[in-house]
Amino acid sequence: MSPSGYGFKTTGLTMDSYDALMAGTIYGPIVISGDSRRSILNKLIEGRAGNMQRSTHGEQEGISDDEIEVIKIWVNQGAMNN
Repeated sequence: MSPSGYGFKTTGLTMDSYDALMAGTIYGPIVISGDSRRSILNKLIEGRAGNMQRSTHGEQEGISDDEIEVIKIWVNQGAMNN
């Protein structure tokens, strides 16, 4: 996500590096290392964020179920920079 995106303007979130992702937003972290159930990142990509739907933006393909599972495992294992 580029700094020109709507999410960045609203929250300060950028995901162009590990450090930026782990820095989170002006509201706090989006990755809770070791806990994908509470991690905002996981809630967003799994479609568990309130009224927000898991969707694509423009013509981009959405994230696959396999990719979601990999991220879930990564977070549950501590979200290491590896």
